[in-house]
Amino acid sequence: MTAAVSARARLAAAGLDDEQVTRLVDAALAEDLAGGQDVTSVATVPARAEATARFVARADGVVAGLDVVELVLARASDGRLRCRALARDGESVTAGQALLEAAGPARDLLLAERTALNLLCHLSGVATLTRAWVDAVAGTEAQVRDTRKTTPLLRALEKYAVRCGGGVNHRMSLADAALVKDNHVAAAGGVVAAFRRVRESFPDVAVEVEVDTVADAVDAVEAGADLVLLDNFGLDDLVSTVRLVDGRARLEASGGLTLADAAAVAGSGVDYLAVGGLTHSAPVLDVGLDFLPPDTAKGADDAAGD
Repeated sequence: MTAAVSARARLAAAGLDDEQVTRLVDAALAEDLAGGQDVTSVATVPARAEATARFVARADGVVAGLDVVELVLARASDGRLRCRALARDGESVTAGQALLEAAGPARDLLLAERTALNLLCHLSGVATLTRAWVDAVAGTEAQVRDTRKTTPLLRALEKYAVRCGGGVNHRMSLADAALVKDNHVAAAGGVVAAFRRVRESFPDVAVEVEVDTVADAVDAVEAGADLVLLDNFGLDDLVSTVRLVDGRARLEASGGLTLADAAAVAGSGVDYLAVGGLTHSAPVLDVGLDFLPPDTAKGADDAAGD
């Protein structure tokens, strides 16, 4: 099994569309090769030079995207680079910890470096921030959930990173479930009217209704809503809504949530905390690629010529 095939198989096992991820990786690599070649590496690195390098965390966090990195390395090198995982996605890592080792043609490593790091740092940042939220609500029944506020074309990977951090996913696309928001309510003439129109049109689709008052939340539940999104509710209103709904529907707190108040919101009894910032505002986890000295890097050939 080639490195690319192996990486794709692991991505598929993680619930990702491996063909989609491969297309994304190829497009990302093509950005760096728009001019035809890596002129710096061609000028400075002998064609037959070999090297070994390690992806190393520069800060504590949660890693996500190592199989994506392996796919980047495989695609950039036509399978010439060999990889050895030193950590697993979803694992907590510390500054200085090696995450993955790659060996093979030095030019291939340099070509793949930035694309691999861009994806690894971003996805690990999403996983790290998600873990912070998950830890903040520990001891409650609430789960931390993402939104569709994702980077265009990176949604599947970002939602995967949320899972690596211990969070759960909201819908992937507009067809997966219905979410009746304020503009839908305005167009339909009311919360209950909007819900009923969706239910009549798509009877087998789960329907979530966004509300901004306790009364509307109760109305939505009594109309049959499966899930109610409580938008910008204060803590007292969250507690009141949980009491009045009394388990008849799942409840999701959303809007203006912070890590500082996450425990209190979760303690109100809601089922989910919807946090758009998991994907749209996550700082990267700093990871670097360190070439090993030739005397410790097996297979290096610093005597090779162009």
